[in-house]
Amino acid sequence: MVINDAIQLTVTITLFVLSYIFYKINVSFCCFFILVAVFTTRNTPVNLASMAIERYIAICDPLRHAQICTVRRTYMVVALIWFICVAPDITDLFVTLATESLSFFHESVFCMRQNVFKNPILAQKRQAFDIIYFSCVFLTLVFTYLRILFAARALSTEKVSAQKARNTILLHGAQLAMCMLSYISPSVEIVLRLIFPGRILEIRYANYLIVYILPRFLSPIIYGVRDKQFRKYLKMYLLTNRCRVKLQRVAPQCREEMS
Repeated sequence: MVINDAIQLTVTITLFVLSYIFYKINVSFCCFFILVAVFTTRNTPVNLASMAIERYIAICDPLRHAQICTVRRTYMVVALIWFICVAPDITDLFVTLATESLSFFHESVFCMRQNVFKNPILAQKRQAFDIIYFSCVFLTLVFTYLRILFAARALSTEKVSAQKARNTILLHGAQLAMCMLSYISPSVEIVLRLIFPGRILEIRYANYLIVYILPRFLSPIIYGVRDKQFRKYLKMYLLTNRCRVKLQRVAPQCREEMS
């Protein structure tokens, strides 16, 4: 998840900055940036579903957790996630190569998906896969949350870990809901452009922050601040810096009084 989000943010920020500096870029470079951004964006909800299933196994079938969730199988799941996320969208490139002339890839365009992959069939295919992916992920999160909820009520010894897993899946659900904003953002952006025609750059910037940056803020909260060991050292670090600032403020006053 961290590596995927790092790639996604790096590529999208680079593409966003280039669109502001050059406005139009070469179609070939645009294809590369768009495809990597699409792959990593689609990976996020599938990653959430996979981690929810792992939490479900850990709480509802703890005796088999070590046998099922091995390192080797984790690598296989990661490879499967990338395959099922790359396969539907890499066909956009093949269809574009087959339908567009070679000169098209030497042109410069404003780097948006609809400006590069212009075939109307691709837009319909994209909508169908978006519905399928997010429906499967949503059902997976609901199923695992309900099963962990029932397990937390039935078990008396594992209530703390079950509650933590339940809260994690709830945060995954919130993160998934924010990721789904990317599918309504084009329509919202069109409406906002009609209402505020002179604020196109500001609308695109706000849309990018809300749709692509904000959902990635939850990952450090889920796997950083909520971790007891990390929270312990974070508090120590903040308290140390606070005391250091106070000493820096008090020291000049003490020197003045002594002088």
